[in-house]
Amino acid sequence: MLLDAVDDIDVVGEAADGASAIALVRTTPIDVVLMDVRMPGVDGIAATAEITSRPDGPRVIVLTTFDLDDYAFAALRAGASGFLVKDARPAELLAAIRSVHSGDAALAPRVTRRLVELFAESTVASAPSTNTDVTHLLTPREREVLAAIALGRSNTEIASDLFLSESTVKTHVGRLLQKLSARDRVHLVIIAYEAGIVSIGKGRQADSVG
Repeated sequence: MLLDAVDDIDVVGEAADGASAIALVRTTPIDVVLMDVRMPGVDGIAATAEITSRPDGPRVIVLTTFDLDDYAFAALRAGASGFLVKDARPAELLAAIRSVHSGDAALAPRVTRRLVELFAESTVASAPSTNTDVTHLLTPREREVLAAIALGRSNTEIASDLFLSESTVKTHVGRLLQKLSARDRVHLVIIAYEAGIVSIGKGRQADSVG
């Protein structure tokens, strides 16, 4: 009802479980999926992994009960572009859908910084090192923006920190996504931690990017 009430969002389908969601994505043009985690049969994590593995697949926002639910971390590893708690206000939900549709990430505001740090730490710890630092492709300014993203800074905050306009920050973010072949802002966080641009567990930049 909430989504149907706004002009720029159309509800094109509903699914009762993960298997139905996967089937729906295969037959229906969809931009953004709102995915429940705990469902019978194919759960939201498995469904998210399947949906995001498609080259033309939609972006996924996971809805969870608790801010730091382990399922939320698993969903991000599976390719979700973010998560929201189920008691999120209508404005938060609508903003998240629009943000993810535009290529950004949607993370519950109360835990954004802690989430990206914990997620990056657990991902780096569990992933084999490739010794490939793709960030050598970046300009010094792009590295600054990437470091700020990895610390959970919003575009508005980055603009203030670096004395840039928000439109310039958005341009830098777009270039980062393209140069690093990142699917979204969450993926940029992982790359930044893997490259050592920010220190795991310390929440600060690891190298000089001035």
